[in-house]
Amino acid sequence: MFTVEKENLEEMGAEITTREIRQQPELWEETIGLYQTVQTELESFLAEVKNQAQGQRTRVIFTGAGTSQYVGDTVVPYLRKQGNLQEFSFESIGTTDIVAEPLEYLIKEEPTLLVSFARSGNSPESLAAVEIANQVVDTIHHLSITCAEDGKLAQISKQKTNSFTFLMPARSNDDGFAMTGSFSCMTLGALLTFDQTATEDKAKYIESLSILGKEVLTRETEIEKIVELDFDRIVYVGSGSLAGLTREAQLKILELTAGKVATVFDSSMGFRHGPKSFINEKTIMFGFINNDSYTRDYDLDILEEVHGDEIAAGVFAITQPGDRNFSGDKFEFATETPLLPDGYLALAYIMVAQTVALLTSIKVGNTPDTPSPTGTVNRVVKGVTIHEYK
Repeated sequence: MFTVEKENLEEMGAEITTREIRQQPELWEETIGLYQTVQTELESFLAEVKNQAQGQRTRVIFTGAGTSQYVGDTVVPYLRKQGNLQEFSFESIGTTDIVAEPLEYLIKEEPTLLVSFARSGNSPESLAAVEIANQVVDTIHHLSITCAEDGKLAQISKQKTNSFTFLMPARSNDDGFAMTGSFSCMTLGALLTFDQTATEDKAKYIESLSILGKEVLTRETEIEKIVELDFDRIVYVGSGSLAGLTREAQLKILELTAGKVATVFDSSMGFRHGPKSFINEKTIMFGFINNDSYTRDYDLDILEEVHGDEIAAGVFAITQPGDRNFSGDKFEFATETPLLPDGYLALAYIMVAQTVALLTSIKVGNTPDTPSPTGTVNRVVKGVTIHEYK
């Protein structure tokens, strides 16, 4: 797909999605440039957030709906290890949960920074979550990490003194149905903002990521061979930030195949506790392998177990090479780059999963750019009634 002519991709209904997956390594490099442009102003905003907390830790709630929520699911485990835990606590809560039951998720007396992720910034829940947080929480600030400068979320944020907008690259405002570059850029934007790792080291992470992302593009034929297997079910497992990533990976399959391929996601250790029942002879399983040696053992153990059961159509590790490696089939990055921590590694791994979803969509006869045959599932959610909160 990544070498197919534009006209042929358009005939397949796949030109937009293919292009938006392919351009991600470029967008990551652009994202750190944007961060460096706003870094001083953003750090001043966060300093004011901490100042107004008056010695309390500020709750940082990462929020969004669908893929935008899964950004938070992916970054929170990493930030609980690498973030400023003296000043902040980190949580991921969907806007859909906050809007439906505010008092179960928002605490009036706790200083809160609501970090809203949004591709377009026009989803009803995104706007409602901001408004409800303003009503419920005494000391509230907002950071909008969004891909659309003209979206409603960005426009509202610019008008408020308790808000800051961190815009992602313009091309990350995906035109395709499925969020791809928007997910990976917003994930990177959050890491750049809250990861306490030195900026120069984060720049090195992104340099390595760009190399790995480009490697995915050149090895598409290997992913095609996996997709050629006889399957109608896919499993994704991982640990830490990569456990959060599994939810986004499986959503790409559901979206781009319009549910023709069933999916399950779980943590590597959690998968045994019931979800393993999902596996049959028409299932392929992917494991996102962590580079932390302790965690890596658990990721590999479950893959070796399912591989040894001989009940799945295929079991695959998505991995950088380590001291211990999967004995079965794997998509192992061959380029020599430093081993990345899971929060950043997620961006390279999701490109593999996005490519699997793209190729599977074509295999089942779908059009990836407009995969909903009934038109009842939309790029920006429609039909949501926001009820007045009192």
